[in-house]
Amino acid sequence: MNHDAQRRPLYLLALLGQGIQGSLSPQLYEQEARRQGLRCAYHLLDFTQHGWGDDRLPDVLDSLTLLGFTGCNVTHPFKQQIIPWLDELSPQASAIGAVNTVLFQNGRRIGHNTDCEGFITHFRQQLAGERIHRVVQVGTGGAGYAVAYGLLAHGVGHLALYDRDTARSQNLQRQLAQYFGEQRVSVTENVAETLGNSDGLVQATPIGMTGHPGMPVDIDWLQPHHWLADVIYVPRETELVKKARAKGCRAIVGDGMVIHQAALAFQLYTGHQPDAESMGQVFNLNS
Repeated sequence: MNHDAQRRPLYLLALLGQGIQGSLSPQLYEQEARRQGLRCAYHLLDFTQHGWGDDRLPDVLDSLTLLGFTGCNVTHPFKQQIIPWLDELSPQASAIGAVNTVLFQNGRRIGHNTDCEGFITHFRQQLAGERIHRVVQVGTGGAGYAVAYGLLAHGVGHLALYDRDTARSQNLQRQLAQYFGEQRVSVTENVAETLGNSDGLVQATPIGMTGHPGMPVDIDWLQPHHWLADVIYVPRETELVKKARAKGCRAIVGDGMVIHQAALAFQLYTGHQPDAESMGQVFNLNS
């Protein structure tokens, strides 16, 4: 390595989550850094692979801080669990109640949420012109918080939330009502009936992801006039997306969300403006 390269800062990054061996984050960050003449090393810290329990999360954060990491990304199931172990939240992360990006800065851990803007950027690009008067969202975990906030900020008239854990969907409803009003967000326990009077469906559960087989909703509940937005990107097309498209629904997958949220996080970590299009090409080549 030449002396100029050695003088450039090294951005040490990691992804914390369970079952994340299929993540393309290392390629996205490292190749974009290389394209810009930066140095970056990105590590997957898979709690499942290491046999770590969720209670190891604060210890892992302490270790990253001591080792001089720039920051870390956070995925399922830690997007909300991590909040008590942070020193500060960005205004949007605080409003959403979930974090996917942590910046270690001046001895402090600052939580951000780039999922929200990443999802909406992708949504606007791929589902432009679709009606968003009434929308149903299944899944109210960490990603679900960001997606729901983004949908209402984007102008969805009414958002109906469903989760197998009703208490979780009720918590999200209360969180969102503080910012958007109670009349714009509700909890449903009958997805089929609610979807029948809605324009589209957002799928924000892990069901359908590699390692989480199954269908989060009955395909018969979707009709050709519905649109579908699935946040999953491994596999590239879930069974739900395939069957929805076969019925004539306009459907998008989670690839654009992951690319755009990564681009936003890259800028937070490095201070350099990334090229989302180039990151998308990296994603497509490696997926």
